[in-house]
Amino acid sequence: MTPNSAKPAAAETYPGNRFAHRPLRHVSERLIEGVLFLAAFSAVAVTVAIVFILVAESAAFFEHVPLIDFLTDTQWTIMFSEKHYGVAPLLAGTLVTTTVGLLLAVPVGTITAIYLSEFAGPRTREIVKPVLELLAGIPTVVYGYFALVMVTPALQYFMPDLPGFNMLGPGLVIGIMIIPYISSVAEDAMRAVPLHMREGSYAMGATRLQTALRVVVPAATSGIVAAYILGISRAIGETMVVAVAAGQQPNFTWDPREPGATITAFIVQVALGDLPHGSIEYQSIFAVGLVLVLMTLFFNVLGHLARKRFREAY
Repeated sequence: MTPNSAKPAAAETYPGNRFAHRPLRHVSERLIEGVLFLAAFSAVAVTVAIVFILVAESAAFFEHVPLIDFLTDTQWTIMFSEKHYGVAPLLAGTLVTTTVGLLLAVPVGTITAIYLSEFAGPRTREIVKPVLELLAGIPTVVYGYFALVMVTPALQYFMPDLPGFNMLGPGLVIGIMIIPYISSVAEDAMRAVPLHMREGSYAMGATRLQTALRVVVPAATSGIVAAYILGISRAIGETMVVAVAAGQQPNFTWDPREPGATITAFIVQVALGDLPHGSIEYQSIFAVGLVLVLMTLFFNVLGHLARKRFREAY
């Protein structure tokens, strides 16, 4: 082989040629970058569009209903001849059912996450995790009839004066429904804690329970808080459980034993098509929907601040 014949092969294998300017390659990279940007921007665009529609329709509603009356009136009777547009009964029903659900889901979900992360063996985890995922995949309308047919009669056995429609039964079922969300996210946060922190705790003579409660849980607090915020958002936005089992009666009360209606249940009730499009009653669903979005935004911002604080602390 002559020296001249070896030069083309050397030129082809020279590393710099692989990084040479190729217009077609840059065009394809730009195209892929644009597609990825559109995919990411679509989520922001949809959120902005939803907020814009809610604000625009709510503005038309507040042209007829003063904002003060909307926030301070304790009656919501848009379906009656004497109309009242106070959002307080719907807000109270939403907060009561959410609170009842969280009182059940937060401790049970946290304990489940601690068990799966620190105590359960691989075989047990392989059984429990799919069951939790199955629990999360059950349609919410099934949960609603479960609350109406099973949970409420069981509660009436201990509380004979409990009415057939109440907020306690749906609230407990909402808690059962969001347990998988809290336990799954919290467990992922706990399993992400570095192993050397556990080993250091064991080296100091701590037990598995002490290590889980005093080392793993504090280190995973930011992720656990995120799980709680996810559960709160899921409970606030629940529709079918309260629509089926809570009675759909706007009632300004903080007693979970009474019937009530939530914001989402009212939206479902009005959106069935009985009211004409463009009427004040129809526009009211956008006003209460805006309140729901603001509530969810408040809890998400609160959760973000809490996660930031705990992340800085640990």
